[in-house]
Amino acid sequence: MKLRNMLSLLVTSAIAAGLLSGCGGEKESSGSPDSGEVGKRPTINIVQPNFGRKFLDGMNENNNPYQKYVNDSVNIDVHVVYPPSDGYQDKLNVMMSSGDDIDLIFTQDASWFINMVNQKALQPLNDVIEESGPDLKKSVPQEAWDSVTVDGNIYAVPAVNYILGNDLMYVRKDWLDNLGLQPPKTLDEYVNVMRQFAQNDPDGNGKDDTVGLLMGENLIRSAPFFGSFGVPFNGTSAVNQWVMRDGKLVNATILPETKEALQFLANLYKEQLIDPEWALNKNNNIEEKVASGKAGLFSATWFDTRGPILTNKTNDPKAEWIPLDYPVGQDGKSGVVASSMVMGYSIVPAKSKKANEVIKMFNFANGEGHEPIKLGLPEHNISKRENGKLVMDFEEHNKHVYRNNILDYAAPWDQELDYQRLDALGPEFKLKDNVMRISSNLIKNEYSGPPTPSMGKNGVQLTKLMQETFTKIIMGTVPIEAFDQYVLQWQSQGGESITAEVNENYAKMNK
Repeated sequence: MKLRNMLSLLVTSAIAAGLLSGCGGEKESSGSPDSGEVGKRPTINIVQPNFGRKFLDGMNENNNPYQKYVNDSVNIDVHVVYPPSDGYQDKLNVMMSSGDDIDLIFTQDASWFINMVNQKALQPLNDVIEESGPDLKKSVPQEAWDSVTVDGNIYAVPAVNYILGNDLMYVRKDWLDNLGLQPPKTLDEYVNVMRQFAQNDPDGNGKDDTVGLLMGENLIRSAPFFGSFGVPFNGTSAVNQWVMRDGKLVNATILPETKEALQFLANLYKEQLIDPEWALNKNNNIEEKVASGKAGLFSATWFDTRGPILTNKTNDPKAEWIPLDYPVGQDGKSGVVASSMVMGYSIVPAKSKKANEVIKMFNFANGEGHEPIKLGLPEHNISKRENGKLVMDFEEHNKHVYRNNILDYAAPWDQELDYQRLDALGPEFKLKDNVMRISSNLIKNEYSGPPTPSMGKNGVQLTKLMQETFTKIIMGTVPIEAFDQYVLQWQSQGGESITAEVNENYAKMNK
């Protein structure tokens, strides 16, 4: 017990030291913002994930032109801390309980957010937004504000996701041509393509080294196939997808149609049409298998044409990738789950005395400062307009991509500018086309309210239950009837309470 207490004290002390020194855990920081006369103006300490973007030599999260631009524009010194990415949410719990001087925390975990609300650990922001955030208030749609409002109080600044879906199907057309196949449209046609890709040497190298369908752990990259059964499915959460049935909201993971989709995927796996390593594939494994030519059919993210698909085409000049229609099931259903409009939560701990400064920073970053940050400061020559069209220098964009660290938490709704930026990043990548294809095939999540108390209490364990059960069903280690037991467990382990809360919130929002 003494050893455990000593370890806990060491962890807390190390993180507190990171806040004071700016070390951020994994990488060295400057220790102070590069913004002029430190100490002559208010300082706010913000904590956010490090998504791995590289800084130029001599720069870091506290010493770069874009953070300096924000600091000088609002006359506030912003001190950024990156905790280690492994166990990020656990680190946040330590920080919140340690009494460290923290003024802003960014998280993408809705359950953690609502848990902090339940513990009264967050400041309501209504008054300070009214006072210091007029541009912030109007830059965020009401639906997003609704998602962070509990009992009339705004407890976070939402980071807005202008791309409301991720997955679309891509196929190697050269493989289709090699086998005399047409681009698939129906679910049966998709299965035939998988079978041919898995069994008939589509790359013509004389080796049995290709897979039919590429998927990943916790059923990532499977959403379009659930969509062919009319199910809005996201394998990362068992509590965030809801459909309307007989006037009541029902969780998508317990629908009879979900059972049918699982049976379909289990049949594919049994016939060895899904990558046999699918349950172990992390996202980087998926990207590597696409890039190396092991797979020719998968549910891509909208930006994979600038990632693994591009790498594959570079490695193999014969590779030709095309987008596909979403697979249409026997009942004529198709589509993909819609993402939440809110992709992150910026909270102000109850102990902070700098809420006004935090909102001033957001007001600038979501208002006047948004376009210079997103498109680049003039001196960096990242973008320009030619005949009214946005043009971007890819090399300069990539050089200063660290500026997106600010956009991670300060992301207003500016779809037109975002679409222009997608086009400017290279029409050959079809990023805007991909996003618009997804947008026109979304299966709506019928609940857009805030996370509920029971989601915070039970969401993690229900998601783990869902992921484990669905994986076992597809791999055949348990029969399809295990789904019925899953539904009972989901209800008894918090799902019933979540459903009641979701429907209560829905009724209030739609009076």
